[in-house]
Amino acid sequence: MLGRIDAYFHPQETALKLRSQRQEVLAANIANGDTPQYKARDFDFKAAFVAATAKHTGGALATTDARHLQPKNTVDPLSPELLYRNPYQASIDGNTVEMDTEMREFSDNAVRYQAAITFMQRRVEGLRGAMQTQ
Repeated sequence: MLGRIDAYFHPQETALKLRSQRQEVLAANIANGDTPQYKARDFDFKAAFVAATAKHTGGALATTDARHLQPKNTVDPLSPELLYRNPYQASIDGNTVEMDTEMREFSDNAVRYQAAITFMQRRVEGLRGAMQTQ
């Protein structure tokens, strides 16, 4: 029963965690807008969400030799790889933060975070309603 409830809430939980991490990355970009040589970072939310919600089977790979490498199972799917953002216009001091882009992405992410919270609230209300009618 608890496994089903966990699976029911897992997509929204994952989206909230990833949105929160992305908000921190974007806030760091904005905070370092005047730092020389600072490189703006971000990650692809869609790819990170798909990777975090995918069913990983894990386990060892078949080997024919003891020296074959095995994959590490310590990779956290909720820690997406940060990529460098390519600026539209280069800065003299080497900073790649473009404030308009960062503010747009920050605002968009904030709206999507709020939407994820709303979806989570609706799921909780739906589950609560289903339990009360029985």
